Amino acid sequence: MTNAKASQNAKMTKVILECFSVIRISSFLRAWSFVIPIMSILVDKSTRLVVQGITGSAGAFHTRQCMDYGTNVVAGVTPGKGGQMFDGKVPVFDTVWEARRETGCNASMVFVPAPAAADSILEAVDAGVELVVCITEGIPVMDMMRVKALMHGKQSRLIGPNCPGIITPGECKIGIMPGYIHRPGNIGVISRSGTLTYEAVWQLTSRGYGQSTCIGIGGDPIGGLSHLDCVKLFNEDPGTDAMILIGEIGGSAEEEAAEWIKKNCKKPVAAFIAGMTAPPGRRMGHAGAIVSGGKGTAAGKIEALKAAGIAVAQTPAAIADTMIARIKASS
Repeated sequence: MTNAKASQNAKMTKVILECFSVIRISSFLRAWSFVIPIMSILVDKSTRLVVQGITGSAGAFHTRQCMDYGTNVVAGVTPGKGGQMFDGKVPVFDTVWEARRETGCNASMVFVPAPAAADSILEAVDAGVELVVCITEGIPVMDMMRVKALMHGKQSRLIGPNCPGIITPGECKIGIMPGYIHRPGNIGVISRSGTLTYEAVWQLTSRGYGQSTCIGIGGDPIGGLSHLDCVKLFNEDPGTDAMILIGEIGGSAEEEAAEWIKKNCKKPVAAFIAGMTAPPGRRMGHAGAIVSGGKGTAAGKIEALKAAGIAVAQTPAAIADTMIARIKASS
């Protein structure tokens, strides 16, 4: 009898300890979720967003748009306005460090005027925010050179500047893109052009094809994530079965991505390059969209993409159809 009772007590003790361990682990993960984010392609329902410049007109408008879409906006930052509440829901802090400490934010959206935007990016990086999305246009190239140098070796990732942002349809929107054109699915979209991103997405959605994540990397000559960086993320993502790359003249980012895809990627890829008729030496819209020294031409990029086995659309109107045909040919 005594042995049976002792055995029963030992079993109960084991169960209690196991339950206690689960509680401790889950509490630890909740407390430190901002250090170990659980994300698909950079953003999802678990993303906790801080908006730098939340009280400005553009920042306030697009913050509301993001919140209406379902993005979890947990904080805002405007120096000198700490202690206020944005729309009675979101606490405003003086610094990103305070916002990070109090809310565990793991992503930032920057709506700060160009002269101060670079410092705002670095403030978020210094606070340890994992993903910084800078929407601001017109940041001086010298400022971005400094940002690029100081971010080297840091764990934070930068999208932009001069970009529409990033969206995982149905889960999280960080940026200025219209949410209603997107549909959850398995095609990843990477683009230097905001407008062409929307064009490709709407074409896909209209044809019944959804998107896993859409990333507008921006069109400035010096920025954060490149085509290649995003291709690698999508290639590793089990929720992405195919990719669309939208590039333009200038630089060598598309060629570098094509070379990597040729050697490493088995997923169907389609692309479009803007700027076929742009004259050498003439900037085409974006600061980085310029052919200089005979490099960065649309013809050269298209040749590199085709050599990598990537299907290239001849016009913007054919982007989705080119992608769909490539998917069907690969199945």
